[in-house]
Amino acid sequence: MDRKQKKRIKKRLRVQQGVRNRVRGSLDKPRVSVYRSNKNLACQAIDDDTGKTITAISSLEQDFRGKLDGTKSERAKTLGTEMAKRLKDKGVERIVFDRGWYRYHGRVKAFADAIREEGIRF
Repeated sequence: MDRKQKKRIKKRLRVQQGVRNRVRGSLDKPRVSVYRSNKNLACQAIDDDTGKTITAISSLEQDFRGKLDGTKSERAKTLGTEMAKRLKDKGVERIVFDRGWYRYHGRVKAFADAIREEGIRF
């Protein structure tokens, strides 16, 4: 690993920790953490008090294979809608959104907006 890569990794971790320091979840208001790769999106609702995952969703699940059509943002919106349904099934009304080091833009924004449209408050 060269010097430039190390510097980029350190910056990424610093930004991610800055977001984590401001965002903390609990059982009644869990932290919803988003992971975004080039092709897929994954998300989980975490209770930081106990360190346990309440519910999770991924575009790689068997339920979504072959059913997610359209652009990546449209697929993120579909996943956001399904995540909101899973949160409601667990009795969650409010969440804290953890975007990680990703900018609130594109797929991350589409995912968050879909959760909001289903009635989950941030």
